[in-house]
Amino acid sequence: MLSNNKLILNSILAFSFLSLAVAYFIQYLLGHEPCNLCLIERIPYLASLILISLIFILNKFEKIIAGIVLLFFIFGSVVSFYHVGIEQGFFNESFVCDLGSSGGDISKEDLLKQLQNKTPISCKDVTFRFFGLSLATINTVISILLSGIMIKVIKNYGKNK
Repeated sequence: MLSNNKLILNSILAFSFLSLAVAYFIQYLLGHEPCNLCLIERIPYLASLILISLIFILNKFEKIIAGIVLLFFIFGSVVSFYHVGIEQGFFNESFVCDLGSSGGDISKEDLLKQLQNKTPISCKDVTFRFFGLSLATINTVISILLSGIMIKVIKNYGKNK
């Protein structure tokens, strides 16, 4: 493996760990509950932790695994962009953002149970901002950048071999 790629992958590994740590800090210590899309947006970072670690452990299939990491970050870009669109009112909330509302008749016992349970957060509600930007907006930019960086990593595997 090229040492340049190793440095880049180590940086993405560290950044992914830091991103997840910040997300859990905001959730559990600051008390901001994530919506369903926020939870889905964590998947590329978790996947990159696992897959990049696998690159270093196996020392094989680096280009293929890097390609899979790229696909996860592209997925993250699309989901984050969609989430920003929901926050801005460009898109309607989808079944992923389903707040558990039932369209049928509900008994008073079921209604009481629902009221006692924690209600899920709507995907259009921004509960935490950083420098005035929602985390979905920040994640969109970061995911696009990480996708571009992973393309560079993949291209580097073809050189000097």
